[in-house]
Amino acid sequence: MTQFKNPSEIARETLKQLAGRRMPPTPVNYKTLYQEISGVQNLEDDFPEKHLRSLTAALPMATPDQQRLARELESAVKANSWDSYRTRLIEFISTIGSAQKLAWGELINELLKQWETKHSGITPARKRESLDRILGNAGVGPEVLYTRLQNIVRSWAQGKEADMALEGDIPAEETANKPEVVTDAHPAKAPPPSRDGELLHELRELFAYTLETAISTQLAEAPQLAIDAKALARDIRNASSTKELQEFLTRLKRFAFKLELLAEDQAELRKSLLGLLRLLVENMSDLVLDDQWLHGQIEVVRNIIDKPLSQNTVDDAERRLKEVLFKQSQLKQSLHEAREALKGMLAGFVDHLADFADATSGYHDKIEASADKISSAKDMSELGSVLAEVMRETRSIQINAQRSRDELRATQQRVAEKEARIRELESELEQTSALVRHDQLTGTLNRRGLDDMFEKEKSRATRHETVLCVALLDIDNFKKLNDTLGHDAGDAALIHLANVCRETLRPQDTVARYGGEEFVIILPETSLEDATAALTRLQRELTKRIFLHEYEKVLITFSAGVTELRPEDTQATVVKRADEAMYKAKNSGKNRVEKG
Repeated sequence: MTQFKNPSEIARETLKQLAGRRMPPTPVNYKTLYQEISGVQNLEDDFPEKHLRSLTAALPMATPDQQRLARELESAVKANSWDSYRTRLIEFISTIGSAQKLAWGELINELLKQWETKHSGITPARKRESLDRILGNAGVGPEVLYTRLQNIVRSWAQGKEADMALEGDIPAEETANKPEVVTDAHPAKAPPPSRDGELLHELRELFAYTLETAISTQLAEAPQLAIDAKALARDIRNASSTKELQEFLTRLKRFAFKLELLAEDQAELRKSLLGLLRLLVENMSDLVLDDQWLHGQIEVVRNIIDKPLSQNTVDDAERRLKEVLFKQSQLKQSLHEAREALKGMLAGFVDHLADFADATSGYHDKIEASADKISSAKDMSELGSVLAEVMRETRSIQINAQRSRDELRATQQRVAEKEARIRELESELEQTSALVRHDQLTGTLNRRGLDDMFEKEKSRATRHETVLCVALLDIDNFKKLNDTLGHDAGDAALIHLANVCRETLRPQDTVARYGGEEFVIILPETSLEDATAALTRLQRELTKRIFLHEYEKVLITFSAGVTELRPEDTQATVVKRADEAMYKAKNSGKNRVEKG
């Protein structure tokens, strides 16, 4: 074979060989023939590109780190750089070794412990959000992931929300010694997309939903503002540039200003209406000074307008007024009947007096006629007949007078009885008007009041999708207390328990006397655990407040069952379940609270 020394001749011969052998004119084929013709092969250029590419393609690519390694090795092969290839492999293997030395087991145990621990100001939702952000951006490497998890565990332990950076937060010292990645025309698999776009879309949708649902539906009295809220919701969904977002922000500020003005106007209107109602109530109170029947009702309304308004306060006042009006209607009917009877008796008495007066007038006329006959009498026989007639008329008027006297006394007695009954009915009317609770002994609701309140609280819980708990409590050893100390002591114990309930429980909780020594408590917007804790707290408070009977301390305790309202429940079923839990508490030693 001819030996070529001149590089140009070698190059020319290489091209001829490529054409003669019909080999593609690739750099690799050209290099191979060139070395073959020249007879000189540089060992440093003997780079096993084909084998290294096969090795790189066979590497796993399950994680971002593995994908990044494949891209960097591919770049090193294309650059025929043994140093880059070797350096990246050594770094990756070192990283795996250091990751294996990290105390992952201890970290995960501590993470689970802090996850289950309740921290003030950090809700489970916030914890879940922080952990999702870390795990969703875990492609930075095991050391960074380990450090971030350590930071979040440390923050939760201190009662603080984790404040860590996410994508792009690798410290500069972590990237300073990284080899530069050479890009090419055929990049490897792209890294996972960022969640920023998805999060922004969700926030915009949440904002629009708030405007359409939470704000627009509350503007029934301001239809134009409701239309503006829906328009803002539509615009935030369609906004696609920074300029459109800035315009939206400007419109949102104007909308917020209008809402503020509307709130001020409604507050002023509410204040004016309450002032008008207060003036009306005070005027009614002045007009009915002599009528005590309305004073209790007026006092109820006055208490409502003098305190901050709430739905529970209005509902309670409505129940009390209905109770008062119902009892007053019954008593007024009896009072009307008593007054009509009294009027009838007085009318009869007047008629009888008129008859008696007529009879007396006739008697006087007959006496005058008899006197004339006596004056004109000529003998004793005439005088005898006149005297007999006078005696007969006198006896008749005497009998009539006695009968009138007896009837008058009987009428006076009936009038006195009716007047006493009227005073009694009026007193009951006054007491009924002043009644502020349905159960006259304890001041709590009775069964009928409980029925109304349960239906309202159940409807409210269903409408607002909140939980509702019902408790049934029974005083321990109440029969023994009655038998030992008397029924007056038992009544006083019931009143004492009712007072402790009212002073310990929340204003929105409802207490009703269910029967005897049993009470039902309705706890709206309260979970089963919180309701159990509330009943336990009530037990402790009842133990602290000693009940005194005739200056002797008497310990009062109760057993209670508490249950959560279910969608299919009625008042009967939920009270029955609470009753079963209460008997379980009784059988477990009393003075306990059991869940049902």
